[in-house]
Amino acid sequence: MANLAIDKLPASSSQPALHVPFLPLEAKITNINAVSQTLDRLPRQVMAVQPWPAFTYQPEVKFTVAHNFTGVFLKYYVTEEFVRISHFNPNDLVYQDSCVEFFISFGKDLNYYNLEFNALGVCRAGYGPDRENRILLEPTQLNCIQTNTTLSRLDTTNKQNFHWQLTVVIPVSIFRHHRIASLNGMKAKGNFYKCGDDLPQPHFLSWNYIQAPHPNFHLPAYFGDIFFE
Repeated sequence: MANLAIDKLPASSSQPALHVPFLPLEAKITNINAVSQTLDRLPRQVMAVQPWPAFTYQPEVKFTVAHNFTGVFLKYYVTEEFVRISHFNPNDLVYQDSCVEFFISFGKDLNYYNLEFNALGVCRAGYGPDRENRILLEPTQLNCIQTNTTLSRLDTTNKQNFHWQLTVVIPVSIFRHHRIASLNGMKAKGNFYKCGDDLPQPHFLSWNYIQAPHPNFHLPAYFGDIFFE
């Protein structure tokens, strides 16, 4: 597939966007714990949109996001009643587990990347125009993504029994179908999700609103604007 050039958002644009702050961290991250602690100091976005009323259970989910020009930093904060981790290999069906996801598209490309992580940090990632037509990224590529996860059991009197956090460092090389030298000033579109298809209480949450008859995160028409500062 041919590489695609990337458009940047003019500085004067007033289009609403999730503004992703720049963090002055080294291009080659050697201490993901330091990244995690830095992300803790940023404002947290709430993931609380529940597009499908038939799935009433709602875990508590927040996330922070930043970048250092050559990588995207994500941290998810999840509190939920059950935690399921049953997949351990790259590109396994991690959405069946306790799972958080990040979808992103660049410029005028009709295709987008999906990066899905279970609570252990195992990643499934692909590229394509919709849910049915995905090209999975090679496991060797996914090894470039750094993750760090913590899991704790809360007071058993609390209905939300478990709290887990996942920190993710995604190098721009993951976006292999595009030529990205720097994220500085770049405009993208995307969405953030939490799911657990095979949990005792399946659930499907999103950051940006989705309208569809059945659970489906692969709807780029409902991606929100993202601006890398």
